[in-house]
Amino acid sequence: MLLKTFGWSFAITALGLALAGVLWGWQGLAIVGILSVLEISVSFDNAVINAGILRKMNAFWQKIFLTLGILIAVFGMRLVFPVVIVAITAKLGPIEAVNLAINDKAQYQELVTSAHPAIAAFGGIFLLMIFLDFIFEDRDYKWLAWIEKPMAKMGKLDTLSVIIALVVLLVTAMTVATSVPHGGGDKSATVLLSGVAGLITYLVVGGISGYFEDKLEDADEDDGEAGDTAAAPATQGTGAAVGLAGKAAFFMFLYLEVIDASFSFDGVIGAFAITNDIFMMALGLGIGAMYIRSLTVFLVRKGTLEDYVYLEHGAHYAIGALAIILLITIKYEISEVVTGLVGVVLIGLSFASSVIRNRREGRPGDTSGDKAEVASGV
Repeated sequence: MLLKTFGWSFAITALGLALAGVLWGWQGLAIVGILSVLEISVSFDNAVINAGILRKMNAFWQKIFLTLGILIAVFGMRLVFPVVIVAITAKLGPIEAVNLAINDKAQYQELVTSAHPAIAAFGGIFLLMIFLDFIFEDRDYKWLAWIEKPMAKMGKLDTLSVIIALVVLLVTAMTVATSVPHGGGDKSATVLLSGVAGLITYLVVGGISGYFEDKLEDADEDDGEAGDTAAAPATQGTGAAVGLAGKAAFFMFLYLEVIDASFSFDGVIGAFAITNDIFMMALGLGIGAMYIRSLTVFLVRKGTLEDYVYLEHGAHYAIGALAIILLITIKYEISEVVTGLVGVVLIGLSFASSVIRNRREGRPGDTSGDKAEVASGV
């Protein structure tokens, strides 16, 4: 199970570290290794969130996420994204931006860093919306009941999460964004524009995927009432039992990719504290991203989220913390170690609470086999 799930990650790690040693020697090898650990620690909660969504998708779209998705995550977000940011910020052409990244690393780093307020506002508001929609939803299992019960009651107001996100964005623009060290000056307008863009992206992609998911669930219920569910072929993937397919899965895939992008923002920016070599950065962060994907698969295959019911709570609290941290970093520098530890601690506490709950109810929380097998081959 372990080798099957993490086999590709182990292979990519060995190949990547060997390549780093050949190209940059022992120093490059060490930098790539550190970047890999950084990415895993910062994005650990991302794996839990991904698993919660991935288990709803059918085998075909799970495989798409694990193949095309990893290409987008590694080459798109860790290699292409910083170059695109530089091209937009400096108003350069794509080729000029690539030349700058290769030949003038100091200027390239400065341009990416100066774009941090816009990146942090977009990612921070997007992640904040994920947390708010989770905390305002009435759930069967409540981890911190003293918080989640009143939040669920308040969540009956449909627009509350949007209102809070806009208030947080407005406060951010009027406080930390008024005097920014990254690029200098007042970045209030930039932060407001980027934050609104993050909010719109969340509402559009999340709303469309949720719409199609609801339609498929309604269709499945109608089939059940008519007695046709048993006759429906399992390969159609039109019900929750066989996983989302078609348009619903496509927009869920887009939603997953935007989530991954939002999580990668802080990792990409934080990597500049270690190196400004774009290829070292892409290699190190890419290895870390592979392990996050493998961990996602592991959680789905083992049915971990069903056995340890508070894990998703811990991951969403970690997302909320990351969102606030991203917004604060518009002006103040916060170590990636702190960011990573916050997520690990919250998920660790939620896991411990799940174990205690299982023991109290006489449920060991183990699975005898794979509960929700992900498409093999990755």
